[in-house]
Amino acid sequence: MASVIFAPSSLYGARQAPGATALIKNGLRLFTTPSFAGQRRREAHLGHHLCCFSYQSGTTRSIASNLQKVKIERNGDEKIEFDVYVVGEKGAPGIVVVQEWWGVDYEIKKHAINIASKGYRALIPDLYRGKLGLEVAEAQHLLEGLDWPGAVADIAASAKWLKDQGSSKVGVTGFCMGGGLTIASAVRVPGIDAVVAFYGTPPPQLADPVEAKVPVQAHFGENDTLKGLSDKETAKALEEKLKKANVPSEVYLYPNVGHAFMNSSPEAIERKKATGFGEHHQEAVDLAWSRFDLWFKKYLQVGN
Repeated sequence: MASVIFAPSSLYGARQAPGATALIKNGLRLFTTPSFAGQRRREAHLGHHLCCFSYQSGTTRSIASNLQKVKIERNGDEKIEFDVYVVGEKGAPGIVVVQEWWGVDYEIKKHAINIASKGYRALIPDLYRGKLGLEVAEAQHLLEGLDWPGAVADIAASAKWLKDQGSSKVGVTGFCMGGGLTIASAVRVPGIDAVVAFYGTPPPQLADPVEAKVPVQAHFGENDTLKGLSDKETAKALEEKLKKANVPSEVYLYPNVGHAFMNSSPEAIERKKATGFGEHHQEAVDLAWSRFDLWFKKYLQVGN
């Protein structure tokens, strides 16, 4: 069994990562690498016990113990319920945190906990309805089955829930697949105040960044090889489109890092190396978080 780096070839025209073997199935170009199936199962288990992670600080462990699963309702005519994971003080500025393609696993929860420790109320919508991509076939099936406009509707419902619960301002952030959905949210989700996207852009049929309605900050690695999703050329194209959107925007390229460079747990660092995404550079992670902090402080703090 092998693990994959994904990109929907029909949407993104993905390019093979170094050292990976490409195959195309059902409209997806999959890049196969050594198996992480067992590791993914271990990570999924750990994701339900975040407070036990040895690399978390005492503050983060305390916040993790308060991570709550809540069921909310999607907006619109059809009443669709789904789970969200919430952490942080009620009434604090809210941030919707959008998953990578694996689902709501330990790494995206770790990001949400980190965001909550900065003084926000973080909420992760479960776009896969409780399922995780633990192996290639599972991840492929989940990705192929994703309702992209429905995912945007889930994000909209999540943002509305945060505001209804007392967050006067709400932002959206996301990683990889979630990064694309984050930029789509800047176009399609009413009532949000700013977004920060990490190494992802939306398929053109979902959203055009030229039509962004709120401030957008985006982060990409110069060595990212996922063409059409998050490679350097795509990042530069996004920057030009945002200049036409008449909203504040910042697009950053980080040298010497590839895709998923923000994932910094020991397991994620190992996986990045094995999948051809390169070495981990903590200085890039720290710089990106500092820019994230300044952006959301500017646009989400009450009185700004």
